[in-house]
Amino acid sequence: GEVSGDVQVGVEAPGGSLRSREVRHFRVRLHSEGQWGGWSDPLIVEAGLLDAEDWVAQAITIPEDPGSESQAPSPLLRHEFTLAADVARARLHITSLGVHEASINGVRVTDELLAPGWTSYSTRLLAATHDVTALLRSGTNAISTTLGDGWYRGRLGWMPGEDRRRYGNQLGLIAQLEIDLVDGARVTVATDETWQASTGPIRSADLYDGASIDLRLEQEGWDQPGFEADGWTAATSVGFDPAAIQPRMTPPVRIFTSLAARAIEGSGNEAIFDGGQNISGFVRVTVQGAPGDRVTVRHSEVLEDDGSLHTKSLRSARATDSYVLADTGTTGLEPRFTFHGFRYSGLRTAASIQTVEHVAISSDLPRRSAFACSHPLLNRLHENVVWSQLDNFVSVPTDCPQRDERLGWTGDAQAFAATSCTLFDAEAFWTNWLKDLTADQDPALGVSTVVPDVVLDGEARYGRAGWADAATIVPWAVYESYGDPHVVQAQYQSMRSWVESLVGRRRPDGLLEPGFQFGDWLDPDAPPARPWEAKADSAFIANAFFAESARLTAAAGNVIGAPEDEVAGYRDLADEMARQTWSRWREHIFESQTGCAIGLRLGIVPLDQREAVVDALAEMVREADGRISTGFLGTPHVLHALAEGGRFDEAFAMLLRQAHPSWLYQVVNDATTVWERWDAIRADGSIHPGKMDPIDADGDEGHMLSFNHYAYGAVVDWMYRYLAGIAPDAERPGYRHVLLAPKPVAGVDWAEASIESPYGPIASRWVIEQNGDLVVDIELPSGATGTFVPPVTPSSHVTVDDQPADAAQVHLERGQHRVRVTRPQVSLSRRPETGEPSMEQTI
Repeated sequence: GEVSGDVQVGVEAPGGSLRSREVRHFRVRLHSEGQWGGWSDPLIVEAGLLDAEDWVAQAITIPEDPGSESQAPSPLLRHEFTLAADVARARLHITSLGVHEASINGVRVTDELLAPGWTSYSTRLLAATHDVTALLRSGTNAISTTLGDGWYRGRLGWMPGEDRRRYGNQLGLIAQLEIDLVDGARVTVATDETWQASTGPIRSADLYDGASIDLRLEQEGWDQPGFEADGWTAATSVGFDPAAIQPRMTPPVRIFTSLAARAIEGSGNEAIFDGGQNISGFVRVTVQGAPGDRVTVRHSEVLEDDGSLHTKSLRSARATDSYVLADTGTTGLEPRFTFHGFRYSGLRTAASIQTVEHVAISSDLPRRSAFACSHPLLNRLHENVVWSQLDNFVSVPTDCPQRDERLGWTGDAQAFAATSCTLFDAEAFWTNWLKDLTADQDPALGVSTVVPDVVLDGEARYGRAGWADAATIVPWAVYESYGDPHVVQAQYQSMRSWVESLVGRRRPDGLLEPGFQFGDWLDPDAPPARPWEAKADSAFIANAFFAESARLTAAAGNVIGAPEDEVAGYRDLADEMARQTWSRWREHIFESQTGCAIGLRLGIVPLDQREAVVDALAEMVREADGRISTGFLGTPHVLHALAEGGRFDEAFAMLLRQAHPSWLYQVVNDATTVWERWDAIRADGSIHPGKMDPIDADGDEGHMLSFNHYAYGAVVDWMYRYLAGIAPDAERPGYRHVLLAPKPVAGVDWAEASIESPYGPIASRWVIEQNGDLVVDIELPSGATGTFVPPVTPSSHVTVDDQPADAAQVHLERGQHRVRVTRPQVSLSRRPETGEPSMEQTI
């Protein structure tokens, strides 16, 4: 088929929807400037099992599994079958209640971890399809699988004794192996009660507590054909709903790197190792010992003053892997069905430790961008944010990877969504998570505070401002970054439902009814034990986000061609809420950085008042010497509010500040990821106590401290847009049109960034030459255009590719360009026209 026009993203392929098991081959060529180009390489698209009736497999497990009561050995499941001829083609369709690892004839089917991942299991259970042709042969074959509790039955939350079995009591493997033989026969091997079941060396495996493995209980050859399964029992079936099974649409979790850990001074009988980087993953260790020797591995993000592991911030998560050796000699050890958040590991064993590696895992998202500049602390900040995204994108976007929590908090997600899409190709990841958001959404109460919806109850469970607004903010961020309208089309009804639930909560005066809010969570001036008591009024924030969600819903409706009266209704609602919010809180907005930033960025401040609010925000920043004074909701907006108001001196004063609280304070204090609290390490070098007001019925003291949260890392998106100078344009999203507006700053001699757009690579690099000129090299791919906004002073001259150009803005087509700006505007430096400093430099 032919598609006319210049749209290159989100174009429907010919042929309509695929059917189950269907295979299609696609090639593309382009007609441009009167002639056809060459064909692309072929793309093969194959559908899995798309309909419930395609599944004949039962869910099976070990009979009388004690794991329904407490942590217990992982079930082993196996089945032998005979093929009468060679294999032409074979596909394994597989999912599970719990997590699984599958092998055929002793070879792992895939290198994926924690499959099938975490979803709202009652409505969505993801199935993968694997090409296993090469693993099968004529004659006898064996398929084998190990199950683990994972998110389905393992611990979730912070209430030990009440935090297991959130989704079900029994694990279950659902596997369907479909084989085409060379003689034309088709063989289907599906899970049922003819499979055999037992247990093995994995005595327990929990995401929070770790794995316990006794290698003496290994059943050699159990995953091979011909194994004598003495003592094994017949598997038993488990009830499940085949209609919940959906093809997996998000990349799986995999190992992406391993770090050699160095030994540092131990504490007591524990050898301490430093991997140099805070990660999500596990420790791979080789030891030389004797049968019965025990090896215990613990994990922590930081060390206490005495060099021991800091484990208090793990709360009830044991985060401990243990092994019992079976042989004399060298043994390699790594856990199964668990992961930990850590930089440091502690090993206790009588065996001799040979090697220690820290193995990092994450959802396998392609890296999309790169950033570097002459300021080493900014480079480290950028990498810290990258690592926090990697560590917290393990199947779902979590708040932290180490303690008894690791939940998909919607507030963190919406704050970081735009940044995550800049750093990685996260489109499929977010699209998958948004399906769970929709599945767990209540028409009246709104969006759940964590997605998938577990743990919370009472008024904290649904509809909190800035958290539930992920329903509108995340899909719009994905659309703006990648340009495919299908994400807002898929989420539009969810967006509408969230806004309508807010409409139902309005008082007669039009504002939202008061109630519990998380507010500007962890405002650095809030009481440390009461992080919701921020300076910005939570009621103001709630109504401001209401206006923003209505505005985004109108914008989404406009993109997908929703009825005009419907779109206009949401646009009018947004304007009405903005007017009412301004009328009620206009004086309050001027009182805090968050008030100003949210008021400006969420469209609450009227046009004729914006300059006054920007001035107030800039004045706060100057008086505080660049001190950050925002929490989870204000931080993503504060630098943008300053930049959009033209106050780059103040924005850079905040970005480059190294004293507490600031982004670079974390870096100079050896952070390798982004902290939850601005002062997780206090100014005196001590670890924050993390105390919270009593949170349980017994009045026990709560504790909240993490060294790996990505929310404050939202600043990196600003660094790409303004320091490097590459930003998408919401009017022509997905970098179809690129806004190029680098803002040089004193103390940074050069900066560069690149982003892999749907059209190809976009790059910008600027440098201040010795004569003071700013030189910017830009690359734009075919299909994209750019607008370059030079940072000029009244005496500047601008050339593009050696030709004089407009000093206001320059239109750029595809290709490579060089822009030169004489006497450029440089923030935090002496003004070229006056020689006076722009502001007191206290950073």
